[in-house]
Amino acid sequence: MALTFVKACAQPAGMVGTKRQQAIRRALRALVPGIPLLDAETVLALAGRVQMKALPPSTALWLALGSHVRHAHTDYDRLLAEGYERDAARFFVADAIDDVLSGWGCQRSILDEEDAEEGAEQPH
Repeated sequence: MALTFVKACAQPAGMVGTKRQQAIRRALRALVPGIPLLDAETVLALAGRVQMKALPPSTALWLALGSHVRHAHTDYDRLLAEGYERDAARFFVADAIDDVLSGWGCQRSILDEEDAEEGAEQPH
């Protein structure tokens, strides 16, 4: 069985790092409790990048998580290399992303997020 983030990071409440880093780690444990440690470390690094500082910790985490899974656990990069447009490649890997997230215990769906974005763009 792979070492998961929750088991590896069972630290006391006074965890090291900034308040933002602590908030991102808490959000990661709550959102994807079964994420493997190596994936968790990568997602935390992505969520902590300078470009993410203006976003709330939970948003930075969700974007980093989606990006990591898309690039590391799907055929997204291969589709781009074959000439697919970014949006088309994302469409074709959305189910695979959700499968990975679900396998890690995530209750949230990439597909739900895309449906919400499409609904927000349509005039009423």
